[in-house]
Amino acid sequence: MSSTPAGWYPDPSSGPGALRYWNGVAWTSGLVVPAPLAAPAQPHPTLPFPVAIGALVSVAVPLVLSRYVLRALADQKWPIAVYVAMLAVVADAPPLVYWRYACRRWGTGRPWHDVGLTARWADAGWGPVTWLACVGAQLLVGSIVLATRIPIQNNTDQIRDARDNPGYVIPMLIVAVVAAPIVEEIVFRGLVQRGLLSVMHPAAAVGVQAVLFGGAHFDPARGMGNIGLVMVLSAVGAVLGGSSYLLRRLAPNMAAHAILNSVAMAIVLSGWTPSSN
Repeated sequence: MSSTPAGWYPDPSSGPGALRYWNGVAWTSGLVVPAPLAAPAQPHPTLPFPVAIGALVSVAVPLVLSRYVLRALADQKWPIAVYVAMLAVVADAPPLVYWRYACRRWGTGRPWHDVGLTARWADAGWGPVTWLACVGAQLLVGSIVLATRIPIQNNTDQIRDARDNPGYVIPMLIVAVVAAPIVEEIVFRGLVQRGLLSVMHPAAAVGVQAVLFGGAHFDPARGMGNIGLVMVLSAVGAVLGGSSYLLRRLAPNMAAHAILNSVAMAIVLSGWTPSSN
């Protein structure tokens, strides 16, 4: 398999004076331009549609299984940190395994490259900017939710109630601030969105993955009370999706996602959030 990165190169079939786009695996058809002209913008990276479907399954099934695993092991009286670690493995490992499989099956075989998991020095600035945009989206949609009296409950009650237990808080911080931003960005903006881009207009692909991202945080135990939260998180997903589409990489999203979760955890652990009871 060639290790030549994607880009514009002299076209081997058209003779001198022409450029053809190499996608990292093969020459793409129809993308030939005269060499003296400026090369057009590179096509946005995509993945086959089945990749998006598989990514959603790799997230949904572990989320359901994790609830049953927790119930089955609840009587073991293990340290709470063990339960948190086990649930993180059950929920996060399958999507990461699928990511590697999908990139070998449908991509270039380079998982980091296929989902845009790259970084530049400029991302030190783009990360906070993306985070601020996420906050703005949260405030806008949150205001609409409150004004229209749509039910909304937070998903941090357990963390707030156990904030004096470091055996629970520390693992949850690692999961929320480190694991979640990495796994969720790879899945939703890396696999799902790029899979949707192969069959949808960019705006539709960003919007669909945003709704799916919000829906992934739905908690059946809260029922209708989750609607407002799903709407707010869908708005965040839209901002993150737009960022990954425009910048074509995930590092700014991961930084913004980590900041967003860090601030949320800080607020919860401070005890500022009111009880939903």
